Formats: sequence, C-alpha cells, structure tokens
Amino acid sequence: MTAFIIGKMQIHSREWMDEYFSKIPEVVARYRGQFLVRGGHPESLEGDNALPDAAFIIEFPDRSFAKDFWGSKEFQALAVLRRTGSSLNAILVDKLA
Repeated sequence: MTAFIIGKMQIHSREWMDEYFSKIPEVVARYRGQFLVRGGHPESLEGDNALPDAAFIIEFPDRSFAKDFWGSKEFQALAVLRRTGSSLNAILVDKLA
C-alpha cells in the first residue's frame, strides 16, 4: 500500500539549504520516492498551531520503502545537515485503500 511521509519544517538559518536541497531529490528517488509537495506556501485553514516555514509530502510504494529511506545512511547524513538550521515534525501515513 502506498505510504506518505508528511513533514512540517521550521527554518532557523539557511546555510544548510543549498547543499541539502541539491542532494535530497536523488536520495528520495533511490528509494522509489517522489515529492508531491515540496516547500509550498503554507496557509492556515483551521486551528491555531503555528504555520511551518515549509511543508512536504513524499510518496513511496509502501511503508518499507519509506522506512528504508528514512533510516538510510544517505538520508541520515543529510538530516544531520538539515538539523543545523531547522527543526522538523514528520509522520508516516498510508494511502486510503
């Protein structure tokens, strides 16, 4: 079943961004993932949580591909870089059957 990683990111500095965003698409693709949303322009429709600076949705063939991506050495190295200037909340969900 198709799975999605959905993330909301707060950006604190931008020094990491060029390197991270130049490399992340290739790593996502290596695990058969594809960005459906990347960045966007978050706008609140309901609720009072703070809006993220950026949001993303990555589609994977199933949870195993998504988890393999998230746990991969390639992604974790990029995650260390990303954490130097941002904070992220991410969840893994399944597509409706």
